[in-house]
Amino acid sequence: MAKKIDTNKIQECIREIIIALGDDPNREGLLETPKRVAKMYEEVFEGMNYTNKEIADMFGTTFEEEDYVGETYKNMVVVGNIPIHSYCEHHLALMYNMKVTVVYIPKDKIIGLSKIARIADMVGRRLQLQERIGSDIAEIISMVTETEDVGVLITGEHSCMTARGIKKPGTLTTTTTFLGKFQEDDMLRQEALLIMK
Repeated sequence: MAKKIDTNKIQECIREIIIALGDDPNREGLLETPKRVAKMYEEVFEGMNYTNKEIADMFGTTFEEEDYVGETYKNMVVVGNIPIHSYCEHHLALMYNMKVTVVYIPKDKIIGLSKIARIADMVGRRLQLQERIGSDIAEIISMVTETEDVGVLITGEHSCMTARGIKKPGTLTTTTTFLGKFQEDDMLRQEALLIMK
């Protein structure tokens, strides 16, 4: 059963943060800010309401009677450059300009292409690490398609690096996650990486 984000508690906390920053939460420009932030958090952190299994169940529509599914063909399915955003769990800072590419080798099931994008989007809607986004997406795709042969490539910018601290705009972070044959077979992994980039 899905959890529910406590928007009332968020409003209380945001009001306290405004006070801690030295501003007046009762002034006109800030009066509705706690409510707006709570509503935004409910949207951008929607994925925190669900486990990976629940996301797999939500977006688990597959097709099992396709000619290229099964033992005869070993084609890769690649869905690339899916735009998502997330929030870094270390600073609650935005991870943006993120692009996700997913590759998998079907066994008996293929997933609708839009479902891959929906899974990536929902996984991003959590307090996250970029590395975990990749492993969560791979795990969910594997659950839905019942194949262990899944890869995920992610590139993105982190505002905890671009807007604070070292302040290096344009710095990209790239992460990869490989399961099954992609992890075991160097040649297959290299082929997948060439296709995914």
